[in-house]
Amino acid sequence: MSKNINPLLWLGLGIAGASYLSKTENREKVMELYQSVKGKVVDFLCEQNPSACQDLLEKAGNPNPHDLGDTRMVGEGAMYAVDYYNKEEQQE
Repeated sequence: MSKNINPLLWLGLGIAGASYLSKTENREKVMELYQSVKGKVVDFLCEQNPSACQDLLEKAGNPNPHDLGDTRMVGEGAMYAVDYYNKEEQQE
């Protein structure tokens, strides 16, 4: 019996959330709340480890070509676009 309640609970929450977000003013409230919470979390994390935040700020917009993690991420992103384009062209 309890296995049947869990999916119904999720379905009910999904329907309630969708109906709440159907109004523009409610969507704006949720986005404001999200931005507020995100700012507080970032501030809290930067207070806990200020050097990590400073490293991110220095690194943003100025990637190092010798940083293997960033280089791999950029390469994977570029290959995703190429693969997507090739698949679309082959379907036609």
